[in-house]
Amino acid sequence: MRVCELTGKRANIANNVSHAHNKTKKRQSPNIQVKRIFLPEEGRYIRLHLSTRAIRTINQVGLPAFCKKNQIDYTALVKEKTKRG
Repeated sequence: MRVCELTGKRANIANNVSHAHNKTKKRQSPNIQVKRIFLPEEGRYIRLHLSTRAIRTINQVGLPAFCKKNQIDYTALVKEKTKRG
């Protein structure tokens, strides 16, 4: 399933409503991209699956500030990504 690793944004189930007001289920997928983010303290990149909104925010404020604002453990995130490669 496509899920943003930092924000937890995932697919939404909604209704397609026709002109006759017939309702059918549809799935609204978030715009998830694979992004390499440079860690200057480690001198390397990590690869994350992020929503485009999260990518824009990280580009503006940086990954540590984004993690602090959203109560995400930055060191655990970096360590987990280092372990998995």
